[in-house]
Amino acid sequence: MAQSLIFEDQYKRLGIENFSENTLEIIHGNKFRYDIKVLYIPAGYELSVDFNHFKVTKPSLFFLSNQHIKITKTSGNATLLYYNRDFYCIQIHDKEVACDGLLFHNVFEIPFVELDDKENTIIQQLFQNILHELEWKDSSAEEMIRTYVKQIIIRATRKWKKQNFDDKNVKIPTHEIEIFRDFSRLLEIHFREKHNVSEYAQLLHLAPKTLTHKFKSLQLESPNQLIINRILLEAKRLLIYTDKTINKLLTI
Repeated sequence: MAQSLIFEDQYKRLGIENFSENTLEIIHGNKFRYDIKVLYIPAGYELSVDFNHFKVTKPSLFFLSNQHIKITKTSGNATLLYYNRDFYCIQIHDKEVACDGLLFHNVFEIPFVELDDKENTIIQQLFQNILHELEWKDSSAEEMIRTYVKQIIIRATRKWKKQNFDDKNVKIPTHEIEIFRDFSRLLEIHFREKHNVSEYAQLLHLAPKTLTHKFKSLQLESPNQLIINRILLEAKRLLIYTDKTINKLLTI
């Protein structure tokens, strides 16, 4: 679907990389570690995101930022779209489709959407459109590419909601979804220094008991447990993927 192409302008960067069984170092290395990533994965792949394993049975999009990725089984070509926050993550973007929206770091721990045949065709065309703009290198390419990225995220967000809420008859008001999304975003930003539910509740303009009740009503883990989980996840990442010792981890 794509080849290796990149757009760079001052601090802004976006690129596309095609990879397969013979070029997994593209994904497994640290080159794109701190970029925002959208992976198009065909059926037949198996991969781990941090410490969760996924078997891909339908073409899927994975939405990742600083998670560790390891592909353990391949089936044809897959595509990585990556970009930094300077390219696409400005405050005027709607929260739901920004780089830290519902698809990224969500408390439901579901970083992917499965695509049916129709949606798969549309998504592949959007990737192809981005590729064409990268090849064309016109002065308007940046804005056109950003438009296509936004379409991918909007379509994926709608699909994510349908697969995880509508198809399971889970009814959550829009403003409630925003609370879970905002909690996820704030936790990712502040987990190193904010360890109490009350601190996040204050940022969300809620009482701590109210915040905890909202999670309980959906049978989600409590905010307190999610805070602990995020700290433990970082400790596990550092122990496994770096040379840090236990003593050094106490400073995270």
